[in-house]
Amino acid sequence: MRKIYLDNIRWAVVLLVLVYHVCYMFNGVGIPGGIPDAASIPAFDALACMVYPWFMALLFVVAGMSARYSLQKRTNRQFVKERAVKLLVPSTLGLFVIHWITGYFNIRMSGGLAYMPAALIYPISVISGVGPLWFIQMLFFFSCILVLLRKLDPSDKIWTLCGKITLPVILLLFIPIWGAAQILNMPVLTTYRFGIYFVSFLIGYYIFSHDNVQEKTEKICIPMLCCAVGGAVLYTWHYYGSNFASSECLQSVFTNLYLWIVILAVIGCFKKYCDRETAFTRYMTKASFGIYILHYPILIVACYILHYQLNLPVIWNYILALLADLILTFAAYEGVKRIPVLRYFILGLDAFHRHS
Repeated sequence: MRKIYLDNIRWAVVLLVLVYHVCYMFNGVGIPGGIPDAASIPAFDALACMVYPWFMALLFVVAGMSARYSLQKRTNRQFVKERAVKLLVPSTLGLFVIHWITGYFNIRMSGGLAYMPAALIYPISVISGVGPLWFIQMLFFFSCILVLLRKLDPSDKIWTLCGKITLPVILLLFIPIWGAAQILNMPVLTTYRFGIYFVSFLIGYYIFSHDNVQEKTEKICIPMLCCAVGGAVLYTWHYYGSNFASSECLQSVFTNLYLWIVILAVIGCFKKYCDRETAFTRYMTKASFGIYILHYPILIVACYILHYQLNLPVIWNYILALLADLILTFAAYEGVKRIPVLRYFILGLDAFHRHS
């Protein structure tokens, strides 16, 4: 039986990613990237600080759970083949089709075009155009490792053992999360945090894919939600104005405890209150992956025009950037999915099958 609430978490977080990236593009707290020297609004910097520690870790937990359910109906070979098309194709070949735009505007805004031979602009734009695609690149890598782990444990003893986990242990899982945050972090490409994201993925696969674990989490959702709200206030107060993407912040005990409390609150509350679907949620479930893939090139162009071509009050930069990203991204998704070649290279969907 499909876990509707997991679909709802996934698309809700994708929409949150869109909002976060608008805040990120105009951030005034020294986070690398975005629009250089852009004017910012402190409230939006605070929002970015508040959500940054946990929203991608949550997606990896949900991805781990979904991987478990997927492998119950597929062989390892089928699973890897499907993941290669859905994840690897858009995050590699898609760079040549659309995501070079991200690389180009990053280079342009940093002043790098003046020092680059014309013949190298496109290939370097392709190489540097990964942007948010790091998530699906890492997800494919983790999926391949998961298949190897399954071969080492063909009788599924680890998964069965994890199903016996108690509530105190669920609460204390922030300890391995915190430990994993200390290791396997890329020095320059700081979004590639292999340690914490792989552990989050494995926690989703081995632990939270058990119905009884989800039920335990649901029972404590209100206390966890209260702790999460309080933690968000304290966390933002403590770290506001600093580089919340720095290792000093992301590797602290406070950050990882806050991260884990929010993840428990979201999973529990969505299971309790959002395990239902409507026509809108069904559409968002189908569209959210494509929206995630497509939104950033559109956003960076919109932000570039707003900052460099127009002279609007700062608040309008945020409002118009978000509106442009939402409207144009959904329009682009509806267009791309109807064009077979683009559907395959950009969205990782079967080029010869019509997707509604």
